[in-house]
Amino acid sequence: MFIVLALLAGINPVAAQGTRFFRISGPAASTITAFNPDGLLVWSNALSGTNYTVQTLASLPGGTNWVDYVQLPVTSSVNTNLIFSFNPPAGMVLIPAGSFIMGDILDDEIDAIPTNVYVSAFYMDVNLVSSNQWQTVYHHAKNNGYSFNHPGSATAANQPVQMVDWFDCVKWCNARSQQANLTPVYYTDGGFMQVFTNGDNGTTVYANWAANGYRLPTEAEWEKAARGGLNGQRFPWGDFISENQANYFLEPGGYDLGPYAGYNTNFDGGIIWTNQLSFPGDNSSPVGFFAPNGYGLYDMAGNLFEWCWDWYANAPYPAGSPYLGGTDPRGPVGPLNNRVLRGGGWDTVAFYARCAYRHDYSFGPGEASGAYGFRCVRGL
Repeated sequence: MFIVLALLAGINPVAAQGTRFFRISGPAASTITAFNPDGLLVWSNALSGTNYTVQTLASLPGGTNWVDYVQLPVTSSVNTNLIFSFNPPAGMVLIPAGSFIMGDILDDEIDAIPTNVYVSAFYMDVNLVSSNQWQTVYHHAKNNGYSFNHPGSATAANQPVQMVDWFDCVKWCNARSQQANLTPVYYTDGGFMQVFTNGDNGTTVYANWAANGYRLPTEAEWEKAARGGLNGQRFPWGDFISENQANYFLEPGGYDLGPYAGYNTNFDGGIIWTNQLSFPGDNSSPVGFFAPNGYGLYDMAGNLFEWCWDWYANAPYPAGSPYLGGTDPRGPVGPLNNRVLRGGGWDTVAFYARCAYRHDYSFGPGEASGAYGFRCVRGL
């Protein structure tokens, strides 16, 4: 009876992106006392020093499909948490502050040993940066003194931009910030005086985490967002994957339900022959083609790998972070060999599309690929 009361405490609806309902689940019965127009949830009767879970569903009748939304560590009996944004920046959604289990033990990943991580709230692009979006900012940047190693490519305006290296993405973030009259995040000096507009391999890039501009996600932010509120599952929706949920290279068996083998036939670009060598065509899918995860984000598994801020290093996890065991890990100081990529791509099997998989591009952050893209985040 005690657990049932805790689960049923304080149900409130949210009218955004369709109707949504939230409730609090935890070790003791809690009460939602207010849900403010700015998305702040006020609740009481919490046990200090414990964790509570905000859960959500889209339709109340029946009330059996509650799913986890965010984990909230509490330090007092009365709490105020921003869990939803009714007016996020255009094309973005709020990822609420909270803790989550980063990594998993499902598939013996030695560089993704699970650990509890707290991540502050941030906004994230709903979609991968599309070709059309890339070109708009790219041309603005080129007209304002920026240089890029790669111009980016895609087969259509609504395809995700690809063939951009890590440095291109970081400079593009700065240009997007300046175009929107926001403070750029990336600089070539530790005093944050020289905005990063030119340079590639060999350039040291410093991040001003207090700036309000666009940036790449840390891998902790990326994984928290990818999980969409769910902990301990392979993919943003659960432990199995199929052609109807993501764009990846199918190899039916185990947790890959297929049903066939090979590239997703909906996006098969065929074979391109160059100098008697064959290569797959562009098999990427349009941004937003598959269903979103629990936070309203698309393509967090498959389609294109996504560049993150962090340098790649092995365990402990998140590797070498000066914030290890604390808040907002940002990876090792570096410089190291590679930057982290997340999410899997159209040309890789389901193993790479798992939320916990960490990819280090062997050619380094100065090289581009037809299966790598990115999306932006912003701090609050």
